[in-house]
Amino acid sequence: MYSQANIKGHAIHPMLVGFPIAFYTATFLAFIVYAAVGNVFWFQFGTVTAWAGVGFAILAAVPGLVDWSMGIPKDTKAKARGTRHMVLNLVAFAAFLITAIVATGRFGLIDPGAAWPIILSAIGLGFTIPAGFIGWELVQKDHVGVELTPEQVRLEAAHQPPREPLHQEA
Repeated sequence: MYSQANIKGHAIHPMLVGFPIAFYTATFLAFIVYAAVGNVFWFQFGTVTAWAGVGFAILAAVPGLVDWSMGIPKDTKAKARGTRHMVLNLVAFAAFLITAIVATGRFGLIDPGAAWPIILSAIGLGFTIPAGFIGWELVQKDHVGVELTPEQVRLEAAHQPPREPLHQEA
């Protein structure tokens, strides 16, 4: 299966997903450091990285949605896997968006408190990790975003049973 959103044959979505993952992780860690040392810089850093993660998640989601809607055949295991990947990422996105909003409301405080930002960003990471695992399965098992050479297609067909559709017609 080929990526519909690509630059010169290189899938865009996999190029971008590392950014929100890195910013989400930095957000959680910054709030943990703030809670441990009390330096408000870390709270403010966590707030900024939360917004960066949300912004880059939107940028990564657009080509991901294009690939899911136009590149993965309907009624396949890959489509179901892609749907799970998308839902987990939407929940993570919502958790980090709420984190960013809550933290922004406390940005200028001397002691903004870290409990809610830590809890919300931990929830977001808790959904990001399985979403990433499923995303990697889409690449490895279903070859979403991977352009196979004719020889690879031939070898794969010879060594694997045909992929079954998600739903069998009765």
